[in-house]
Amino acid sequence: QVQLVESGGGSVQPGGSLRLSCVVSGSFANIYSMAWYRQAPGKQREYVARIFNTGAENYADSVKGRFTISRDNAKKTVYLQMNSLKPEDTAVYYCQSTTYGDVASWGQGTQVTVSS
Repeated sequence: QVQLVESGGGSVQPGGSLRLSCVVSGSFANIYSMAWYRQAPGKQREYVARIFNTGAENYADSVKGRFTISRDNAKKTVYLQMNSLKPEDTAVYYCQSTTYGDVASWGQGTQVTVSS
């Protein structure tokens, strides 16, 4: 069983940066990919970025060039570095893991607010 705990959210002005962290408890070796999703008020949850155990990365067009996903296997942690933040990036950000057996787990979410 995998448990995910996000941190690093907060309030920032437009153009600012934040780094989100997602710590994995349980077997990290069984995880095929890790991803970040977000959900803004009144909207559906949307995909942000994914990193595979090969190191390959994938991004939504809306964040490409501004956000970077990375992982530290020794720390069992996945990061989302968010630069050049915009008000439309305001959302609750969720960490997700997918195992080789296609079992998905979700964290509880962390709030990111971008406002002047």
